[in-house]
Amino acid sequence: MGHVEDRWYKTVPGPDGKPRRVKAVRYGNGLRYRVRYIAPDGLERSRSFPDRAKRAAEEFLAGVEADKSRGVYVDVVAGRTPFNERAELWLRTHKFDESARGPIKARVRKHIIPHFGRRPIASIKPSEISDWDTGLRAKRLAPGTRAVLFAHLSGIFTAAVDDGLMAKNPCSARSVTAPTPTPHRIVPWEVATVAAVRVALRERYRPVIDVGAGCGPRRGEIFGLAPNDFDFDGGWLHIRRQVKRVGARAVFGLPKNDKPRRVPLPPNVGESIRVHMKRFPPVEVTLPWEDPATGDLVTEPLIFVTTHNLVVKQNMFAATAWHPALRAAGVEVARVNGMHALRHFYASALLDAGESIKAVSEWLGHANAAFTLRVYAHLMPESPGRARTALDALLPIPARSDGPATAQAGS
Repeated sequence: MGHVEDRWYKTVPGPDGKPRRVKAVRYGNGLRYRVRYIAPDGLERSRSFPDRAKRAAEEFLAGVEADKSRGVYVDVVAGRTPFNERAELWLRTHKFDESARGPIKARVRKHIIPHFGRRPIASIKPSEISDWDTGLRAKRLAPGTRAVLFAHLSGIFTAAVDDGLMAKNPCSARSVTAPTPTPHRIVPWEVATVAAVRVALRERYRPVIDVGAGCGPRRGEIFGLAPNDFDFDGGWLHIRRQVKRVGARAVFGLPKNDKPRRVPLPPNVGESIRVHMKRFPPVEVTLPWEDPATGDLVTEPLIFVTTHNLVVKQNMFAATAWHPALRAAGVEVARVNGMHALRHFYASALLDAGESIKAVSEWLGHANAAFTLRVYAHLMPESPGRARTALDALLPIPARSDGPATAQAGS
């Protein structure tokens, strides 16, 4: 247990041998009361209070002991750690996909650290989180960007709570409204658009359209495909890796959400890949796995490579192949018309054919079916008509009654 020490007085033996209080040397100078207690880490902590604040000191000690017993103790000194130091620690130690670490650092250092600076992290209140988000809105940042930044900030505070620097995450307070992305209503391409873009692409890249629209992999997953990923006889495509960028380096890595998967392989797509591999044989490409600094080197015979037999870098492909093909096909060069449009086409075709959301979610490699439903619910066939038909079959029409008048006439 801790105790409250009065530093203006000391206890000494009296003439009669009994203890008595006398003024200490520091009487009248400095803070009078010092609370001393043992923190959960076994080290002694203290906090001082001025004259006439003994009750406040006692209440502080009682609060410390209560927090220790409940397991929610926060070290006051540690709570004074500057916010920017904790933010940088979070950036160094939090587990990110290496391809995302660079952009996350840039966002945190541009939009979060400058606002909170060297403020003691435990002093930041929920109202200040709301004020920070108001500033982001004033800068005209999109709701989706604000939502990502809010998640980063909340992650920094959660790590500080776990380390005992603060009692609660201010981002989780009921008075704080987390920004939410504005739902984007997807309009999938028509079959004619898919065909026009395919024709406009250079021959070596045309099967990219077939795989994207017919199997739904992401752009990096397409450029990471190897011959052994195709089970032509069984009718399956195995999505085992992707090509992505970490800094300026291309690397191999697991698909998004670290979820390898298999998807149905339509016969026409399989045949397109067979023909392509005869015309453009796969090329072995060696890249680091996940992290260019520490990842093991992995060699895969890639189906899609550049004219110089190098890995296809996504930004370069967009500028030199995809965008020219869009223009040639009369399609606007816009974000909604990136290669992701092929995934949307794939999902819309499956849903229109009556495939379940669960199956579509698994084949797209989404984190869960709820996400798939939020994105593609408006593309599902109209359900009221199906409901009416089903209920009509289950509930037969009652026999027509002749009515009370007829019944009376026949009695």
